[in-house]
Amino acid sequence: MTESSHSSYWKDVRSPRYSLLLALPLLLLYEVLAAALAGPQAGLRNGADVVLQTLIVGAVGPRGTLYVTAAVILLCVAWAIRDARRHGGVRVGWFPVMLLESAALSVVFAVVVSVATAQLLTGLGAALLTAAASQAPAAPAPLDPATALMLSLGAGLYEELLFRVLLVTGIAAGLRALLGMSAMTAGVIACVASAILFSAFHYVGAYGDTFTVESFTFRAIAGLAFSALYLLRGFGITAWTHALYDVGVMVL
Repeated sequence: MTESSHSSYWKDVRSPRYSLLLALPLLLLYEVLAAALAGPQAGLRNGADVVLQTLIVGAVGPRGTLYVTAAVILLCVAWAIRDARRHGGVRVGWFPVMLLESAALSVVFAVVVSVATAQLLTGLGAALLTAAASQAPAAPAPLDPATALMLSLGAGLYEELLFRVLLVTGIAAGLRALLGMSAMTAGVIACVASAILFSAFHYVGAYGDTFTVESFTFRAIAGLAFSALYLLRGFGITAWTHALYDVGVMVL
């Protein structure tokens, strides 16, 4: 690539024509795996997916999820096509580069977030953390690899949609509109609030994880990192980075 090509890549892949089209295979893979799974864990879905489905069903009825999902897919494809026509099309060769970037970022995030968590918790007493862990409820039964893969893909898609696209954007917009905050201040508060909710979300429900101070802190820092990545690199790369990170942890 030339220097101008590099500049175009870093800027353009944040746009709808790249970000939305990159996320579409993640949705399809997740839905195919969810439909194909059989056995005692059949019907299990990503928690953020369940939250969004519950909201949709409550608003438009039992069959609303199918209609809304189809409408959202069509809207995203139409938005991507419109964006492509306005900006000279799509470079198909950039999609593999975006996946490689996401894979590299998933490794970087694992290291950086782990180091940041360890540094933050350095001052806490080990005895206190051990006591808290010993009093926590037993962890749920481990997932089979296919289910773990499905949930990893769903986490990348739906958790980023819920906690980054909807919550970060919504909280920031609300703070600016209601309190007159600057974009920077509202964005920082929105990212912190979303990260805390993102971390707490992992301990809810029958398949929720066992609570520990370490894991809560780790996920809160990861939430901040994913929020920053979403603002810098867009939804598509953030969703795939999250999904590939979870695949590495839960499946590999």
